Amino acid sequence: MATSIAARFSRKAAASAFSGCRYVTASRSFSAEAAKTISPSSDRVKWDYRGQRKIIPLGQWVPKVAVDAYVAPNVVLAGQVTVNDGASVWNGCVLRGDLNKITVGFCSNVQERCVIHAAWSSPTGLPAETSIERFVTVGAYSLLRSCTIEPECIIGQHSILMEGSLVETHSILEAGSVVPPGRRIPTGELWAGNPARFVRALTHEETLEIPKLAVAINDLSKEHFSEFLPYSTVYLEVEKLKKSLGITI
Repeated sequence: MATSIAARFSRKAAASAFSGCRYVTASRSFSAEAAKTISPSSDRVKWDYRGQRKIIPLGQWVPKVAVDAYVAPNVVLAGQVTVNDGASVWNGCVLRGDLNKITVGFCSNVQERCVIHAAWSSPTGLPAETSIERFVTVGAYSLLRSCTIEPECIIGQHSILMEGSLVETHSILEAGSVVPPGRRIPTGELWAGNPARFVRALTHEETLEIPKLAVAINDLSKEHFSEFLPYSTVYLEVEKLKKSLGITI
C-alpha cells in the first residue's frame, strides 16, 4: 500500500517536473524568436521619449519665444503662442494656441500650473484671442480662456477668466475669483469672489506696486534662466530673412 502511494507521488512529481521543463524551454525559444523579429534596424533613429516637448508646432503655427524670456523646461507651448521679451512662464503651465492666438507681453509672468487657451470665436463678439499685456502677474493655478488683460494688472491664484472677459489696466483680482464671459473689470479697482464683484477702488500707492511685482518676478526668473542654455525661436526668423534676401552661408 505504502509502496503504491509512493510510486504514485513519484510519477506526479516527474510529470510536473517534465511539464515545467517543457514550459521553460518553450518560453526561452519564444523569447529568442521574438528577439529576432523585433530587433530594430541599424539605421533607425533612436529617440528619447522620456522628456517632454516644450515647443509643439501645429501646422504652419510655431510658438515664438524671445531670447531673454524664461520658459520652464516642463512648460507646453502649442500653436499660435508668443512669449515676448522679459516674460516668464513657470513650471507646469500649458499654453494651447491651437484655435487662436495667445500672447504673453513684456515683463509679464504666468506662474505655476496655469492653463491658457483661446477659442475659435467669442460669444460676446469680442476678440477670441488671449492677450496678456505688459507687467501682468498671473497667479498659480489660474485658468484663462479668450480673455484680455491690459497692462499692469494682478490676477490672483486659482482665478478663472472666461471668454470675452476684460481686465482693464491697474486692476487686481483676488485669489479664487471667477470672471464670467463678457465681464469687464474697470481700471483701478479690486474685484473678488465667484462671480467676481467690486470690492473697492485701489489707492495710488497700490497701483504703483503692481509693475514692481512683475519686475521682481522677472529678476527672479533670471536666476532660474541662468541654470539652462539660452533657448528661443529667433533663429527661425533669421533663417526666413536670409532666405528672402537670398543669403547663403
